[in-house]
Amino acid sequence: MNKPTVISVVNVLASFPFNQNATCSSLELITVNETTYMKEKKRILVVDDDVNILRVFKSILEKEGYVVETAETGKDALKKIKRGRFNVWLVDVKLPDMEGTDLLLKNAGSDAVKIIITGFSSEEVGKRAADYGADDFLVKPVRPEELISTVRERLCTVEHD
Repeated sequence: MNKPTVISVVNVLASFPFNQNATCSSLELITVNETTYMKEKKRILVVDDDVNILRVFKSILEKEGYVVETAETGKDALKKIKRGRFNVWLVDVKLPDMEGTDLLLKNAGSDAVKIIITGFSSEEVGKRAADYGADDFLVKPVRPEELISTVRERLCTVEHD
C-alpha cells in the first residue's frame, strides 16, 4: 500500500458556515493523493489588557497556524465570544473591567479550552483557576515554547476525549 503524499496545503477564508456558531471559518485545503480535504483551523481568543502581550501572543500563535483574535477587556471578549466560536481562550486573571475568572464563569457552558494567564505562581492560583473552569494556567512571563506546547496539549486532550 502506498503511503499518502500531501501535494499541497492552501489556506482559505470561507464566508459560509461550517459549524453552528461560526459565520466565517478559516480553512486549510489539504490535497492528498489527488483528493482535497477541508480542515478547519483552530481559533484562539487572547484576552489581556497589556497590548504588548496581545501582540506577541498573536504573532507566536499565528506563526503556528492558528487564527487569533484579541481583546483588551472582558467586555470586548464577551462580544467576540458571542459573535464567533473559539477553540481556545487565553485569559489574563486581571482585566480592567472584570476578573478573568468571572469571564470563565459567565461562559461556563462553552466547550472551549480555557487557559488562565497570571503573574502569580502558586498551587492556590492553579486550584482557583480550575475551580472557575480553567483547563490550565500559565505564569507570566510566558516563554513562546511553553505557550505553544500548552495550547497544543490542551487541544489534543479535547480532541481525544
